[in-house]
Amino acid sequence: MDARLLCSTLTLLLSVTRALSSAEDGWFVKVQPEVRGIEGYPVVLPCTFGHPQHSQHSSLQVVWRLGHGQGATVLYRCTSRSGAPTCEPGPKQDQRYRLEGNPREHDLSLRISNTILQDNGRYYCRVEVQGREHISFEDKMGTRLRVEAPPKILGLSVEGTEQSGYRALCRVQGSPLPDVQWLGPDDLLEGSLLRPLAQGSTGHYHTVSQLRDVEPGQQYTCSASNPLGKEQATLYVLPPQPPLSLAGASPPLLLLLSVSLGAKVLLLVGMGVWMVQGGALQGLSCWRK
Repeated sequence: MDARLLCSTLTLLLSVTRALSSAEDGWFVKVQPEVRGIEGYPVVLPCTFGHPQHSQHSSLQVVWRLGHGQGATVLYRCTSRSGAPTCEPGPKQDQRYRLEGNPREHDLSLRISNTILQDNGRYYCRVEVQGREHISFEDKMGTRLRVEAPPKILGLSVEGTEQSGYRALCRVQGSPLPDVQWLGPDDLLEGSLLRPLAQGSTGHYHTVSQLRDVEPGQQYTCSASNPLGKEQATLYVLPPQPPLSLAGASPPLLLLLSVSLGAKVLLLVGMGVWMVQGGALQGLSCWRK
């Protein structure tokens, strides 16, 4: 019994000694738990580290990764050699990423230019000290980057036939995911979301809303909103025109006019798609119902 107690006491003392030794070493990596950014603007992920003053090293290597484990992606890597004023990245480094801080001043902060929604994720900062001993340090919790974006209506269309009926589709992007409403000439209409929205991570930022029983001769407005803003687009659905002759009669064609914030006009007329912008008519692509 005394032997077991003595063994436990020695183990506890050893653990405490190791903890004190680690604290005395003075090594640490400090990051911010969460950073928020706006799509299209730069963002900085703070990261600093500390080491004992007596430590000698010939060079430092800085690594930033998106994700953890085997599925992680190395986004930025640079080497700060002894006596060099900067941290030099590799020749194939993506220019969207750059080191905002100076490793010689213990600052490894990363700058991401022109952020996009796909930049959302958890980032990990790592410093590797190369000298007599190769030592590396990393904050295991990482920094959660949340990129937000105002609503953007990516597409507005009408599907269906005169026999089966028409439905309007409104494809929207934004973060937080926008709330989509349909408006008629006089009142609020009831739409529904289509699921699954998309494959992969982009599904978190895209949604498609449909409005059933769309009637020719009416107009319908898709309104998307989130805390960062609001965007609207309007459909004018014209009745199908009767064929010119009974011989070789074609299926009814649908005319769709889409106006988004008064900035552009889309005309979908059976065989073609045109954009009217700034008074100019431009052909975009061919389309047929």
